[in-house]
Amino acid sequence: MKFGWRGRRNASAVSRWPGSGFAESTLAQLAWERTRNAVARWGWAGALVGTACAVVVFAPAAWLAKAVAAGSQQRLLLADARGTVWNGSAVPVLTGGADSRSAAVLPGRVDWTLGLHGLGLEFRLRQPCCMTSEVVLQLRPGLGRLGVQLVRSADALGEWPAAWLAGLGAPWNTLQLAGTLRLSSPGLSLDMAAGRWRIVGQADLELNDIQSPLATLDRLGSYRVQVVGAGAADQGPTLTLSTLDGTLLMSGQGQWTGTHLRFRGEARAAPGFESALDNLLNIFGRRQGALSLISIG
Repeated sequence: MKFGWRGRRNASAVSRWPGSGFAESTLAQLAWERTRNAVARWGWAGALVGTACAVVVFAPAAWLAKAVAAGSQQRLLLADARGTVWNGSAVPVLTGGADSRSAAVLPGRVDWTLGLHGLGLEFRLRQPCCMTSEVVLQLRPGLGRLGVQLVRSADALGEWPAAWLAGLGAPWNTLQLAGTLRLSSPGLSLDMAAGRWRIVGQADLELNDIQSPLATLDRLGSYRVQVVGAGAADQGPTLTLSTLDGTLLMSGQGQWTGTHLRFRGEARAAPGFESALDNLLNIFGRRQGALSLISIG
């Protein structure tokens, strides 16, 4: 009887002592491992979110410069871009495109701020040399589409030297125009969807007191280029060239198809100024008697 009782007691002690302590230690270790892994996952997630936020907030202005260059096919460059995408400045440069060696720089920097506006963004432009007030663009991004609206202003959008056009290459670098370019708009909006642009509204570009060393006259005249959006996605905006005053008379009509412009116009000298403008008319286009036929696209 004593032997049996001791055997049961020893068996109970063996089963109670090693098994229970080992199980508790194993469970505690597993719980610690799970907690550590969870903390590590949250730590990595927090680091990634923080990095993404920092990239967005401190995105360099050079990123915006690259987007503008790509969108304009390298014809408008934002050189020496400083700051961030949200608050920066750069020097506007006109060029003839990716393979062109011509370039013209404006005398002053352009400053911008980009911020939230409702469900979209608001882009504000300032240029002390050439803009009397801010130019405000409201951007409405969407799934596969983008809307851009120019906020209407009572003043002209800006006034720039006509010599800036020389950066676009031929024939502007040959004409070497002097005078001013004045841009205004009663309202303009652009909507892009499925790779197509729809333009609604109007913009007027006035070329005032234009001069050229290719003519013996001190002043050629003043002209207006008017762009009117057709409103339909399958119809590009129309372009109209007219003469406001002067001795060089120009007129014409054109239309954009996609990114291509098809324009047909003519230039001629006012009576009594034929000899003074003959050399200039030869450069504008193909001569047909007193006319110079202008053809683009």
